[in-house]
Amino acid sequence: MGKDEIINNIAQQWLKIAERDLLSAKQGLKAEIVVTDIVCFHCQQSVEKFLKAYLVKHQIEFPKTHSIIALLNLCSTVDQSIKEELHLADVLTDYAVEIRYPDEWYEPNLQETKEAHEIALKVKEVILKKFERLK
Repeated sequence: MGKDEIINNIAQQWLKIAERDLLSAKQGLKAEIVVTDIVCFHCQQSVEKFLKAYLVKHQIEFPKTHSIIALLNLCSTVDQSIKEELHLADVLTDYAVEIRYPDEWYEPNLQETKEAHEIALKVKEVILKKFERLK
């Protein structure tokens, strides 16, 4: 297996996991009782993983981080339009860790949760289009 194939496989694994987080968020929104903090967490995780897939595909190393803006900044070294199109995604960063622990716990309302899901869908759309152009 060549280097390009290995990189492509790793990027595809990131995309698959990102899709699963997005699916979890979608299912959570359809639940009888919407657990908003968990849905927002999965939206953030999905966005983080879509961006990391893009970075892997372009062989850009990234730190262990949940910071969406840090990942967008790295992505913009390849394509400035990503940061311009997805700058709103940074609002999801707080849903990565802070939302999950009692000292910083916050329960997003349903509108915020739906907006988080829309942002995650937008990130998916943009990143998958970028992947399509690489084929």
